[in-house]
Amino acid sequence: MNSRIGLLQINEFLEIRNQIKKENQKLVFTNGCFDLLHRGHIDYLNRAKELGDYLVVALNSDESVTKLKGKGRPLVKLEDRAFVISNLKAVDFVISFNEETPFEIISKVIPDVLIKGGDWKIDQIVGRDIVEQNGGKVYSLKYIEDYSTSSMIEKIIQSRRSWDKLKK
Repeated sequence: MNSRIGLLQINEFLEIRNQIKKENQKLVFTNGCFDLLHRGHIDYLNRAKELGDYLVVALNSDESVTKLKGKGRPLVKLEDRAFVISNLKAVDFVISFNEETPFEIISKVIPDVLIKGGDWKIDQIVGRDIVEQNGGKVYSLKYIEDYSTSSMIEKIIQSRRSWDKLKK
């Protein structure tokens, strides 16, 4: 199966999904903004991939990220986030969605395994009901402490302030 081909449209991916089902292989699904990629993201995606045969990452569109994270986000536009994510060893496919939650896209994809980060309790994971009703598994993977996009942004801001003070 041809993976790592960049950002796919949902209809393109659904054809691939059907093939994965026919081959009795497990599809792992996760989603997020993945605005500034860091070690925590890589660890999370690697562990997600270990739970199945293929990993699809659904990225929030730029509009969706702005709604969720506020003005000034995303820092990296969708096409660039998709390029980076699709070129990671653990990631097989990248799709995107415009809504604030991935419920609609999960309803279409119906993954075998649904993964979210440790800040999500199992009973709060969007799409859990769909996946479990179809015989799938849902996991909340533990975070690596001190790795988050928000903390990276804060470090950059603090660094910039320190730099500005030195220049005066």
